[in-house]
Amino acid sequence: MPKVMIVDDAAFMRAIIKDIVVELGWEASEAAGGAEAVAVYNIVKPDLVTMDITMPEMDGITALRKLIRLDPGAKVVMISAMSHHHQVIESVRAGAVDFIAKPLLKDRVKLALERALSRKTTKPAGERPHYSTKPSATASY
Repeated sequence: MPKVMIVDDAAFMRAIIKDIVVELGWEASEAAGGAEAVAVYNIVKPDLVTMDITMPEMDGITALRKLIRLDPGAKVVMISAMSHHHQVIESVRAGAVDFIAKPLLKDRVKLALERALSRKTTKPAGERPHYSTKPSATASY
């Protein structure tokens, strides 16, 4: 069973993503911020991380970079309400395997998580491809 660590400073966003992860039949753990995610990553040993970009204390892109240093094979899907082009590019350069724009659409999140888990992360950060940030036309959260 895949393990997903959900990183977001908003408890309600973690709950939404956790519901999707559990619906997929996967195990979910949570971290309330980037610093916490970095601190517990090697303890939790997730197969996949979802990471909000905008968080206090340590933003998601900084946390992503630290996770990739800890584990070059880490699979991280970035999530943000601000899907500015530069954030997508910066996330991919830092090693993200995908990017999801808020509001979260259940089917888009499921698809991104399933694709991320199936991907090989043998390419170094900055060479990893990314997908469109355009959400699918399904129910949103």
